Amino acid sequence: MKQLRIRTLIGLFVVAGVLSWAGARLWDSLGDLPSVPLAAPIVLAVIAAVLLATALSIRARLRAQRERRPGAKGVEPMMAARALVFGQASALVAALVTGVYGGAGVFLLSLLDVPARRDQAIYAGFAVLAGVGVIAAALFLERVCRLPDDEDEVGAAAA
Repeated sequence: MKQLRIRTLIGLFVVAGVLSWAGARLWDSLGDLPSVPLAAPIVLAVIAAVLLATALSIRARLRAQRERRPGAKGVEPMMAARALVFGQASALVAALVTGVYGGAGVFLLSLLDVPARRDQAIYAGFAVLAGVGVIAAALFLERVCRLPDDEDEVGAAAA
């Protein structure tokens, strides 16, 4: 599998943010802007926690296997591959969602005098933070799942 590129994630975030900001301005000028759901940061935080728990579990199992501890459970290659695919997909979707809530949050900053919009700006800010957490956890999971041969190829490509 190819490694996720930070540039790709940042590009998705920026494009989604700009389109979301422009869409929020247009939507607000035509009518009532939809609200930012309170569940958005909660769901993103749960996904980040699942990714982090998966990464820590795989890392502990790999370490136990490497140290040849008695009774150590190995990591099945298909389980690691599924975890990696889940992490990469989560990072890509989180980059888009984080950009959407970031763009909406930037637009909502101009409406902080309205209490309902202020709350939505806060929800959008927490959603952005939770989305960054998902991306960080996914990148950590990707690093944990890297094979020793992958590290040699990365080092050779950098030289």
